[in-house]
Amino acid sequence: MENTNVVIRPFDAVTDLKKLSNIWFEASMKAHPFIGEARLTEQRRLIEAEYLPNAETSVACVDGEAVGFISLLGSFIGGIFIAPDRQGFGIGRKLIADALARKGELSLEVYTENEQAVRFYGRLGFREVSRRNIDDFGFPFLNATLSLKG
Repeated sequence: MENTNVVIRPFDAVTDLKKLSNIWFEASMKAHPFIGEARLTEQRRLIEAEYLPNAETSVACVDGEAVGFISLLGSFIGGIFIAPDRQGFGIGRKLIADALARKGELSLEVYTENEQAVRFYGRLGFREVSRRNIDDFGFPFLNATLSLKG
């Protein structure tokens, strides 16, 4: 089911930081249970202190409520997260389309164990360009690099 009421706006640290941190944590617990709650709690501090404030983040809102976001580092998607109860309504697709329209091409890394995300990106036309056996934190979780041209 497509959600047509999605408004995409720039990130506002004052009003969005805690809400987006909550969305990130809830969505990460659902998508990345293999990482574990303790590590995700540690990573959440980085999300709040470094990643969200320093990335080009766009916020998806429905009826004025933030329900998801995409954070870009140039044309690299550092993260895209949708509140678990809002997944499957086209919000992620709209965030990707908006970013692609602005950047012309996108790339990202995805944990291959996150099969839902791998399928989502495949449906949007992302193609795998490489893999690595460890994540950014040095843990043995397989990551695939995907890219999409506009």
